[in-house]
Amino acid sequence: MKDELKIEDKLLYLGIKLPEDIAPGGSYLPIVITGNIVYVSGQIPVEPGRAPLTPKFKGKVGRDLSIEEGQEAARLCVINALAQLKSSLHDLRKIKKFVKVSGFVNCDSSFVLHSNVINGASDLLVHLFGEKGKHTRIAIGTNSLPLDSAVEIDFIIEI
Repeated sequence: MKDELKIEDKLLYLGIKLPEDIAPGGSYLPIVITGNIVYVSGQIPVEPGRAPLTPKFKGKVGRDLSIEEGQEAARLCVINALAQLKSSLHDLRKIKKFVKVSGFVNCDSSFVLHSNVINGASDLLVHLFGEKGKHTRIAIGTNSLPLDSAVEIDFIIEI
């Protein structure tokens, strides 16, 4: 319980409350567990209290949004993914390791700072989980994301 309280305390200290009941936006499962591996479906930057499936950060990073706003979008994706994990696992202490983070950035073809944007997600995971939060990663630029989201993030986790 100590590890989970530490994470929960860090979330509270950062002013982060994990949302409840984030419904998937399509015909898929938000979480799939096979053996000791957890796959978390792509999360977009939806904020609690907003209309369902309305991203807080919309548009292209580098044109419509700053890199800092893209980082905030990536952080919000992580928060939503952690909410999915909490709902499914019931206990964040079950997380042994974040194995891989895949980050997609909605941007123009000339944008090249994808890694800077996805650092918003990676830095939050390491801040919250320490060594368990360190992961492999891919940061990809794309010309479109669902609902014009600025960022989409998915995880592979070991439990």
